[in-house]
Amino acid sequence: MHYGSGSVIPSRTAGFTNTGSPRPARPGQLDQMMADNIAGGADPAQINEMSHASAAALLDRVHHTQDAALVERVLTLVDREGVDVIAELWSHAEPDSLPGILWRLYLLRTWMRKNRDSIARLWRVGEPVATAASAIAGVDQAPTEEDIARTADSILAGAFTGDFAVALERAAAFTDVVALGLRIEAKKLTSRGAQSSGDAEKTARAKASRLLHTAGNLFATAKDFRHGASLWKRGRLD
Repeated sequence: MHYGSGSVIPSRTAGFTNTGSPRPARPGQLDQMMADNIAGGADPAQINEMSHASAAALLDRVHHTQDAALVERVLTLVDREGVDVIAELWSHAEPDSLPGILWRLYLLRTWMRKNRDSIARLWRVGEPVATAASAIAGVDQAPTEEDIARTADSILAGAFTGDFAVALERAAAFTDVVALGLRIEAKKLTSRGAQSSGDAEKTARAKASRLLHTAGNLFATAKDFRHGASLWKRGRLD
């Protein structure tokens, strides 16, 4: 089974795939001057200022629009713009900031859609019986690959068109369950490895270690989402 990126925490490229489609004209989500400044090598202070300004402007614009096409363009921002510009703008932002949280949401969506088959299985492992996490995340007890893709889109879309804190809480609940599924899979591998010997045991332990590493990153990301939700409710996420 392939679990994709080992992490959904900030990274310039982790979890992203270039679609190879022709680069369209920028649909207005990112100010051209900002993009030009990034390409020209703006200093870190300018990048930080632009990351906060662009995140706030993007969120505000979509919250106040009835244009479904604009919402769709924002939802697929990474797909359309490519990762480089957006990574330069947001990936280095702190997790307790608006650009840092938006970066994690976009990265989570891309990771979920890219690995929907294995993530659907991990959900079934981590959440074999429907619990509060199922209700919060909005995921059925036995989701299909397409259910995972729809959930990925709805979490990100909800951040822009609904209650931002609720979207973050959904993201946190989802990543927690998938991380638990990874831990369970790692435990099974370790148990099977203990019954083997030589190379088979080493291979099983190495795979289990990678799964646990990914699970740890997911639990950390879930914590970031919950902290972001708390900050948003108090008007302190900017």
